[in-house]
Order: sequence, then structure tokens, then C-alpha cells
Amino acid sequence: MEMNHTHSKYKFIRLSRIKKESSEVMKNNISAWLFLFPFLFLYGWFMLYPIIKGFYISLTKGSFGVESEFVWFENYIEMFKDYHFWEALWNTVYFVLISTPTIVVIGLIMALIVNSKLVGTSFLRSIFFMPYMLAISVVTSIWVFILQPYTGLLNSILHQLGIEKEIFWLSEPTLAWFSILFATLWWTVGFNMVLFLAGLQEIPDEIYEAAEIDGAGPWKKFWYITLPSLKGVMVLVIILQSIASFKLFGQPWLMTGGGPGTSTRPLVQYIYEVGFKEWNPGYASAMSYVLFLVTIIFAFIQYKLMSEKRGE
Repeated sequence: MEMNHTHSKYKFIRLSRIKKESSEVMKNNISAWLFLFPFLFLYGWFMLYPIIKGFYISLTKGSFGVESEFVWFENYIEMFKDYHFWEALWNTVYFVLISTPTIVVIGLIMALIVNSKLVGTSFLRSIFFMPYMLAISVVTSIWVFILQPYTGLLNSILHQLGIEKEIFWLSEPTLAWFSILFATLWWTVGFNMVLFLAGLQEIPDEIYEAAEIDGAGPWKKFWYITLPSLKGVMVLVIILQSIASFKLFGQPWLMTGGGPGTSTRPLVQYIYEVGFKEWNPGYASAMSYVLFLVTIIFAFIQYKLMSEKRGE
């Protein structure tokens, strides 16, 4: 009888403790949600709602201020028949293909330079990163001044070197793409340099010292120590740079206007023109979601390829 009483007492104490702990957990959860609510509300209102609303708009036809008509996937069907859409998409993909390897490789080289023990590397870090802090309007104004014909800085230097031919950097398709790439490189490579620099500074010096004792030269240390140690950072930089290149707009819009003709018009510029010049938000939204999907697929493929190389 006494044992049953003792067992019941312990059971009551244990249940009371569990109930108390559950109450404390519930209280902590409620407190956490109360603190998270302002962020979740703002995130949902300014991020999730526009995404859902934008997809709904992509299924409609109509103009701003006019009642729209729900047309299901008619905009998407029309898009795949639109030559200008495919041209703009190819221009975007082309820029991604030429800009990503260039900016990533040069960013790595710059990081290696500023990570060395040479005199003045701290000053170089500031110089390399400084253009990234400029607005796109400032960057393009500088490069239009440099690249414009007859009075541009670059052509003036070439004339001084004996090259008499006037080069129209922004009026020929190939040279225009080169100009956009160079302006983008000068503007954004400093950010990639910082990411690579952070990765380089995480590599222990003892590994390089051990390699030197084994007789490894600079190239072998770079190939067998530095590059493998930077693979994680490399994946991040490549994906971030690809996404940034898919969003190309300001450089061609302000430097070439998408020209000559439409040869340098990226998809974001075409979306802008359809949405805000032709007043066709439904079709513009549909193209936006296709660009979003292409960007995700491209980034996912890159991530899988780089992960397989890392053996993950």
C-alpha cells in the first residue's frame, strides 16, 4: 500500500514537472514569435506578397489603371513566339558566359596580390574595392567619358600612341559588349576580391611552410593547396556573380541604350521596356518569372557541378 502511494507521488511529481517544462517551452515559443512577428510581417508584405501578386499579374492582360483580363498562360505562350524575347535572353546568357569567368579569375588574382606580403597591399585593397561603392550611374558616366569617340580618354591615348583610326567602342556590337564587360569588371571585381581574400586568410600558414620543406614551388603551392582550399568560396563567388550578371540592366541601358539596334539589350531591359513603355505589365511579369526560373536553374547546375568536383 505504501509502495503504491510512493509510486503515485513520484508519478504526480513527474507529471507536474513535465507540465511545467511544457508551459515554459510554450511561453518561450510565444515570446520568440512575438519578436519575430514584425520581421515576418514586413518580409511577407514586401517580399512574399509581391512574388505571389506578380505571378497573378503574369496570367492577365491589361494596362496600368485598366481592369485586367485573366488569360491563364497566354502571355507565356506568346513569349516563346517572341523573337525579341529570345534575343534579349541570349544577350543575357552571353553576358553571363563572358563576364562570370573573367570577373571571378581576376578577382582571385587581385586577392592573391593583396594577400601577399608586399609593401602597399593595404592601400591596394582600398583602391581595388573603392569602385564597388559607386552608384551605377557614376560608373557608367565615367566609362562613357573614357570610351566616347573623338574626345574620349581611351581614343586620345591611342592617338598619342600612333593609332589614327577612330574606334567607336559603344557603337559596334562586339566592342560594345567588351565595353560593358570592362565597366562591369572595374565596378564589381572588388567585391569578389574581398570574398577570395577572406578565404585565403583562413588557410593556415603551416600548410605552406610544410610544402616549402617538401620542396614545393609557388605554382605547386597554388595548385595543390590554395585552389583546393578555396573551392567553397569559389562556388559562392561563381553563383553570386552569375546571378548578378543575369540581372544586367544599368550598364547597357546607360552606356549603349541596348544598341547598336538591340544587340546589347539584356532581358531585364526588355522587361522594363515592355512593362513601363508599352504598358503591358502581364507580359513583362511573365518574362520576369522566366528569367527568375532560368537564373535558379543556372545557379543550381553550377552548384551541382562544383559540388561534384569537391567530392560532396
